[in-house]
Amino acid sequence: MNDVIEKVKNLIALHKEGKLGGERMPEDSNPNLAKNSEENFLYFTLPMALNYQRNSYKLWESALQTYADKECCDVFCPQKVVEMSDDQLKQKLTKHQVALQPNKQPIIWRTLCQTFENHFDGSVKKLFAENENDIKKIKDYILQNKKMFPYLSGTKILNYWLYVMMQQTGVKFKNRQEISVAPDTHILQASVKLGVISQEDLTKSNIREIVSERWKNILEGTNIQPIDVHTPFWLWSRNGFKIEV
Repeated sequence: MNDVIEKVKNLIALHKEGKLGGERMPEDSNPNLAKNSEENFLYFTLPMALNYQRNSYKLWESALQTYADKECCDVFCPQKVVEMSDDQLKQKLTKHQVALQPNKQPIIWRTLCQTFENHFDGSVKKLFAENENDIKKIKDYILQNKKMFPYLSGTKILNYWLYVMMQQTGVKFKNRQEISVAPDTHILQASVKLGVISQEDLTKSNIREIVSERWKNILEGTNIQPIDVHTPFWLWSRNGFKIEV
């Protein structure tokens, strides 16, 4: 695996040099809220649960348009969402296409808001604080209460959400190494390209768990944390592996 680790190091270096096809990630579409504000924590949490089987850039552009719209921005406030009718919430979330599935996705959004409002006083920060800002404890809590965190508790989204929170908010997490690689399509394809899995492996129902575990094992003992490879792999794959490593 030394060859794989060297390639990973090369990709991380290429990313730092800006040679992997651009630095802009989907969640960079945001209203530049104060990093440690509750509003900022909610902004990067609620849309994340709708980030599946869709263009991530479009999702976060839609989230920004929704936040900027005075008629819709209250969807980012759990207390107000809990008080909204189903029709109101659906209308606000579909106006700028944050929700593409008008029946299913507003329910996901409402459920998350109910979780934060009823259990954490509407606060994502309180969820983290009650779990000592410890990645392992936060993940364990969410996985033990999956129904309270629809889609946010999925293998891919949970890890990527925690990574984004670390990048975009003022939170200081303990046990950062517990954020595994977030195995979306680009990470899976990069893993094939690097020989960590085969093309045939992609058909396995638990391939995301397999990839997360393999990268954890490969990077153990190095100074690279699994989540550190996400952005380099993502950009490398998205741009068609044009750069050889």
